[in-house]
Amino acid sequence: MARSTEIPAASAALPGRETPLPIDYQHAVFDIDMRDTPAGCEEIILAMGCFWGVERHFWTQPGVRNTAVGYAGGPTPNPTYEEVCSGRTGHTEAVRVVYDPVKLPLTALLKSFWEAHDPTQGMRQGNDIGTQYRSAIYGAPEQLALAAKTRQLYEPQLQARGRGPVTTEIAPLSAFYYAETYHQQYLLKNPNGYCSLKGTGAVCPL
Repeated sequence: MARSTEIPAASAALPGRETPLPIDYQHAVFDIDMRDTPAGCEEIILAMGCFWGVERHFWTQPGVRNTAVGYAGGPTPNPTYEEVCSGRTGHTEAVRVVYDPVKLPLTALLKSFWEAHDPTQGMRQGNDIGTQYRSAIYGAPEQLALAAKTRQLYEPQLQARGRGPVTTEIAPLSAFYYAETYHQQYLLKNPNGYCSLKGTGAVCPL
């Protein structure tokens, strides 16, 4: 099925729904409510392609205290996976990462983000094509400022490997919608499941 590579205008997006999808919020790895932010922790939303592998990548990072997969960056409220796949919601598959900045500084988290995928591919990641697979960072102003700084540091390393400019969307978070239960911690429940994460081999100099 051909996937859209154009983000729809809000007026053309699917209407979605007023209420969140009915899901089980209990985290299968951390045994915590996926909506929780433990004391002293911060959250950031990161998109790097298919969210199954992205979530596993981050839940294994020391200092990460909570994760969840969902949809962000588009105008449709409370979308379903099928709606996101249609390309008519404007959302990308994203992961809510809750981290302890004492144990895992944001610079280290962003270094891991940049190096674990190819942020130069626009509306795709590898063989996965469409707006839902675009690279993105959504967060607070100070997080976005650091993200922009690290992008500037990393881009020359990518260009030295023959890559184009970084296409990662860096923007304030308007909303994060939790994905259906079967997507949450998918690769824990399906160890041999699909994972698209593949870095470029470039090193982010942080």
